[in-house]
Amino acid sequence: MEHLNSDDSQKSQNKNEAHTESSDQMTQNHMEENIDFKNRLDLSELQEGIALIKHEITKVIVGQNSMIDLLIATILANGHALIEGVPGVAKTISAKLLAKSLDIGFSRIQFTPDLMPSDILGTSVFNVKTSDFEFKKGPIFSNMILIDEINRAPAKTQAALFEVMEERQITMDGLTFNMDLPFIVLATQNPIEHEGTYRLPEAQLDRFLFKIDIDYPKLDEEIEIINREQALHGESKTEKITANLSGSKIINFQNIVNQIIIESHLVKYIANIIVNTRNNPFLYLGASPRASIAILKASKAFAAMGGRDFVTPEDIKRAAIPVLQHRVIVTPEREMEGVTTKQIISQIIDTVEIPR
Repeated sequence: MEHLNSDDSQKSQNKNEAHTESSDQMTQNHMEENIDFKNRLDLSELQEGIALIKHEITKVIVGQNSMIDLLIATILANGHALIEGVPGVAKTISAKLLAKSLDIGFSRIQFTPDLMPSDILGTSVFNVKTSDFEFKKGPIFSNMILIDEINRAPAKTQAALFEVMEERQITMDGLTFNMDLPFIVLATQNPIEHEGTYRLPEAQLDRFLFKIDIDYPKLDEEIEIINREQALHGESKTEKITANLSGSKIINFQNIVNQIIIESHLVKYIANIIVNTRNNPFLYLGASPRASIAILKASKAFAAMGGRDFVTPEDIKRAAIPVLQHRVIVTPEREMEGVTTKQIISQIIDTVEIPR
């Protein structure tokens, strides 16, 4: 009898617990229905701007979605990008299309072995009328700079870019000249051909937010490229591109991206990834604190592009390879074995615990 009473009591208790859990679940569902998940930042205009840029670029470029996203993220993060790929994969035309889709100044500099720093920055010219020297600005004075075949110029010419890429200013004859904002450098290089080229200094590589690798198109994309070329009938590829975003609007978007929220545990996640590059036995050179800041800025840009005003671990993982692959150096032994920086960075990302 006591055993039966005990069972009845247990059943009654279970029913009460189930009823309580059901009530709690209903309350939780009701609360979730009433929660407003709107962003704290208004990203609607930024999203529209990104859509306009993509629409213009894809009028000409087939596929290469990853490259387009990285170029847009470069602008939003107020950085510079190094575009690498074999000849003929639309490195230069992509940069030109991006510039033409924006209502900002554009300048192209073709790097050659005989190029001098003054050919980029400008030089002082004697004015006979005033009997004084006047500074004549070089092609670097614009908003978006396309440097074609950046590795074809010698070290002294490449060094002319150090100050302007980092500080958005140049110093000539004791005078400082500030760049007009936004100021973005897009540089291209060919990874295959090494004759007549110069290796980029590590200090310069570190100033590029991203290194963007462009691969060959797939079969269906190749067919579409041929069909589009046939349909042009000799017209220029860039004729139908419309400029949509002004420089002031781009600066506004960059300010919005700076306000994207990142939690402290995600900041620590970025730091752990960077520190692991310095302790990795497969890497001769690890990433600098500038790389930490680059991942921070890039992950905020990816969050904004995704319509969120907060950074997630996926944004950080997405930024890690294009931010780090040109900043770290594989040890000679592993390089001889065919190990790449991408493989090592991917391994580091897999081993570092994702914060919850």
